[in-house]
Amino acid sequence: MSTHNDSPQTAMAIAERHLTLGQVQAAMAAMVEQVQDTSETPVCMAIVDASGNMEAFAKMDHARVFTRRHAVRKAYTSAILGMNSGDWGLRMANIGQSVSENGDPMVTYEQGGVVITQDGAILGGIGVGGLRGHNADEDLAKVGLAAMGL
Repeated sequence: MSTHNDSPQTAMAIAERHLTLGQVQAAMAAMVEQVQDTSETPVCMAIVDASGNMEAFAKMDHARVFTRRHAVRKAYTSAILGMNSGDWGLRMANIGQSVSENGDPMVTYEQGGVVITQDGAILGGIGVGGLRGHNADEDLAKVGLAAMGL
């Protein structure tokens, strides 16, 4: 016997916008193509959904554990906070707080995480770690974002 309580409630509805396999693959391919022959250091790239769950991960040979973890943290931070990870770091510094005060060990303040949005909806985040140079990780993440065609 079905009751009105059995039907999905508004708060339970699945978001209409989400990352597609094609978008994720296009982003990863573009980033790998961009960095594969140009980086002097091993690079890691991660894409997560709006909840911070892993959609894709790639690493260059010999990438260190820290670089792997940090790419994921950058993507996660951007997705759950709805802003680029470097911008979050600046915001925290401007109010005199550190990332440790957030209460989430996955949140980072380092540049290299880019939020993925479409029509105001957060779809996820892209995180890159391992490149040398100011904003180089974020620049590569933006290559992936552009390849998604949003």
